[in-house]
Amino acid sequence: MDAHALDCHRRAGRIASECREWAKQHVRPGVKVAWVLETVERMIRERGAEPGFPAQSSRNHVAAHYCSPPEDPLEYQEGDCVKVDFGVHVDGYVADTAASIDLSADGRWTKLIQASEAALAAAIAAVGIDVPVGDVGAAIERTITGMGFQPVRNLTGHGLGRWKVHTAPQIPNYAERGGGRFRKDTVFAIEPFACTGRGYIKERGKAEVFMMVGPPLSAKGLDREVLKAIDAWRGLPIARRYFLHLDRIKVEDALAKLAKQGALMRYPPLVEDEGVMVAQTEHSLFLGASGVEILTA
Repeated sequence: MDAHALDCHRRAGRIASECREWAKQHVRPGVKVAWVLETVERMIRERGAEPGFPAQSSRNHVAAHYCSPPEDPLEYQEGDCVKVDFGVHVDGYVADTAASIDLSADGRWTKLIQASEAALAAAIAAVGIDVPVGDVGAAIERTITGMGFQPVRNLTGHGLGRWKVHTAPQIPNYAERGGGRFRKDTVFAIEPFACTGRGYIKERGKAEVFMMVGPPLSAKGLDREVLKAIDAWRGLPIARRYFLHLDRIKVEDALAKLAKQGALMRYPPLVEDEGVMVAQTEHSLFLGASGVEILTA
């Protein structure tokens, strides 16, 4: 990894960390989810960066990928277990971070959040050059189950690249064989999810996050202005609310046609069973010759 790339990852990490800590102080009962997400994205831009993916905040049994739609009325509620998940890029180089907030009056989700935090600390301690990613997954699983909860087994950490939020390796939240090894001079995100349920999520609900995965098979019938606006993100994830300045019917038509062609992926909310609570903690890391550097500390 060259000096410019690492410097960009570091800058992105510092901004992501600042935004995460701001959100932890401002997520409160009665606050609109959209206000938090839009404020964070404004903070990112004010600091000379751009969102690496749409800011997201999932609640309770929703583990990930809740992204406010246009005019979202949703507010945080007393008793929620809230996740905030932010990505930042500088010149395409991405940092990714997340935290959880207990909005209960009696602190009922604090231990669950601590399990996720402790699992991340254990995972970071286990990382090293040529260490199997499954060993890190085992540290996560051992920590979470030791505190009386379950890891979410079908969500993983991931590598980070230029204009790419998810690259190899996949970093499991449980002991797994055959997943590869950590390599020197790489950047990746580790994100333990701890839950009160079985530890398996599924897609449910309307997608508000999308990502181009290839060029359209045909641009015929696609609005040129909408396609240009989507292409400007260079393959990074996007949100429906990013295109409010464009004709909404044309935007929806383009999203539907691109998805039908296989050029665009939809990312609906990821949920556990109703009543299950999920906590998430995440840092982006650089693994260099001298060890691990936490970019989003």
